[in-house]
Amino acid sequence: MTQAISALGTVPAGAGPAETAPAGGAGAPERRSVRLVARALFLLTKPRIIELLLVTTLPTMLLAQRGLPGIGLIGVTLLGGALAAGSANTLNCYIDRDIDAIMKRTSRRPLVARGTPAAVKPGEALASGILLGAAATVLLGLLANWLSAILADGAILFYVFVYTMGLKRRTASNIVIGGAAGCFPVLVGWAAVTGTVSWPAIVLFAVIFFWTPPHFWALAMKFKDDYASASVPMLPVVATAATVARKILIYSYVMVAVTLALAPYAGLVYGISAAVLGGWFLVEAHRLRSRVSAGEAAAPMRLFHLSIAYLTLLFAVIAITAVLPWHG
Repeated sequence: MTQAISALGTVPAGAGPAETAPAGGAGAPERRSVRLVARALFLLTKPRIIELLLVTTLPTMLLAQRGLPGIGLIGVTLLGGALAAGSANTLNCYIDRDIDAIMKRTSRRPLVARGTPAAVKPGEALASGILLGAAATVLLGLLANWLSAILADGAILFYVFVYTMGLKRRTASNIVIGGAAGCFPVLVGWAAVTGTVSWPAIVLFAVIFFWTPPHFWALAMKFKDDYASASVPMLPVVATAATVARKILIYSYVMVAVTLALAPYAGLVYGISAAVLGGWFLVEAHRLRSRVSAGEAAAPMRLFHLSIAYLTLLFAVIAITAVLPWHG
């Protein structure tokens, strides 16, 4: 999911190249304030993506506990998860800084300089990414348990080495396989509470796994020229819109089916809610395919934004039903 919602991680207006102060006369090196460097490093973590990742972690913890875990454990797990996600995202920005400079959507990220010195240097970003990952490992390992720490490390390694370095620039299946990195937060949350990974956690992993391609392909349809200019073979770049819309629909149906597989554990209220939310998602996926088939403007961002609302609401239902006295 980290890369699946990467549009949310772009730097907002005004957060591009650093404001710098001259350190002397003409030709003197420019100094960067600590505040600007810290802000740039923070933006490299893609905080808006982290927010959505944590939206899946907390409800998973509630479901694993069948109630409210200790506040301390919740805080440690969410902070550790945020640090791990920030590490993965920062390292992704470090590795992809060359194509980020080409793509309009990512051209204002802090590592990309446009005529003036960048707010942060590549070496600083690399060091920050490594330190964030180390901090996540120590925090989760010592204050939650080592299984949750290992899973968080697995997410970082998978996102950096399998997706960013291995798949992203080589195959149209990049997001299908690489999207697994965004599924790890539910495993981390479950493991932090129970010390194990059991079948409900695997189902939640699968929900996000099958949610990611429809979500990200909708985004990639909108920005396919951007990806093409950077030679990134996202599916909408290498396949027709009709093919993309058909695959979005297929993955959407599988995703909804997987959400219903959790109903025996999460309860009747969850099952009904998942069916209603799934129907809402499928209607928009069908509309996207119909617009493409009719030769109309695809308007893929409708599905993209809906998919974020869908996942948020689905996990909100999980959280609510988990704390009901009759467990949903």
